[in-house]
Amino acid sequence: MSSDIIIELNDKTWEKIVEEGKNPVVVMFSSPTCPYCRQMRPYFEDYAKEYKDKIIFAEVDISISQTIAARYGVMGTPTFKFFCKGKPINELVGAIYPTIIKKTIEITLEHGSQCAEKTTWVDSSISGYA
Repeated sequence: MSSDIIIELNDKTWEKIVEEGKNPVVVMFSSPTCPYCRQMRPYFEDYAKEYKDKIIFAEVDISISQTIAARYGVMGTPTFKFFCKGKPINELVGAIYPTIIKKTIEITLEHGSQCAEKTTWVDSSISGYA
């Protein structure tokens, strides 16, 4: 799973890179048994090389970091989530056309910060059950 251009995130590194980071981030949520993840991985790597100076590319193995997947509502793999200023602003699910991922990266870079400012994120640690 690891690549020199794609950061492997887990429960310990998530907060610093995604939630507290200043740069936009695109995260591929994957699992080792997911054939569609293997299918999408080369495109994700290509885009990571192309946009490496503008957006952080990361991957989360949901079989290891189940807490992160649950917190962000990841129901299947691959799921691509786009974050700006620590807030999730967009999501793509499944083996989609790679050009859709590329276009979403471009939209995130162009409008992501404005979208993040207008997005209200509900903290999943808040619970109505006491």
